[in-house]
Amino acid sequence: MIDEVEKAVLALLEKDDSGHGIDHIKRVLELSLKFAEREQANKEVVRLIALLHDVDDYKLFGFEQAKNLTNAKKIMQDANINPEIQKEVLSSLQCIGYSKALRGIRPKTIEGKIVSDADMCDAIGANGIIRVYTYSMKHHKPFFDRYSFPIANLSVDEYTKRDADSSVCHMFEKLLKLQKMMLTNAGKEEAKARHQIMVDFLYHLFAEENADEWKEYLDNYLLGE
Repeated sequence: MIDEVEKAVLALLEKDDSGHGIDHIKRVLELSLKFAEREQANKEVVRLIALLHDVDDYKLFGFEQAKNLTNAKKIMQDANINPEIQKEVLSSLQCIGYSKALRGIRPKTIEGKIVSDADMCDAIGANGIIRVYTYSMKHHKPFFDRYSFPIANLSVDEYTKRDADSSVCHMFEKLLKLQKMMLTNAGKEEAKARHQIMVDFLYHLFAEENADEWKEYLDNYLLGE
């Protein structure tokens, strides 16, 4: 049955080129199962949440579908997933995502927490840098604009309506904040290493660009963490 879910997710997201496609799903799934082993969670439920966590993403399908979890419900029903497991998976899906976290909505089960952490971890580190670059290119934004600085402490409404001016701005406005949003011990350890990769990358970028004002901005940002 889970194989049927995976096939349906592949068919839905295989053409996505915004950084939320099947490659992202597979990485989140693999990392989620790794976390599940350590946290002694239900791997079947973790697998389903990980596979379905982006099939109703508001950035891809709009706010109404994201609210109703239309695709997730249909995929699980078509695959004849146990109704109680469906309910548990849907409950977690309603609580996963950065914009929801800004509203104080977080997963309550260990399985939901694991996938939330794995999803956020895939947004940072080396693959996170690649993903933000891919997203910026798709939306015709530069990777780095020395004259456009991030907006500090965006509200949830500002975040959901805003398209960051550059990849680097997005890293400051969201990605560098994710380390502190981990919910499991496994996620905290993974995020710490990936966070440092981004910090090191930014320091190297600003040095190569002779952007001393940005190096100072990063110094001050890290002091405030």
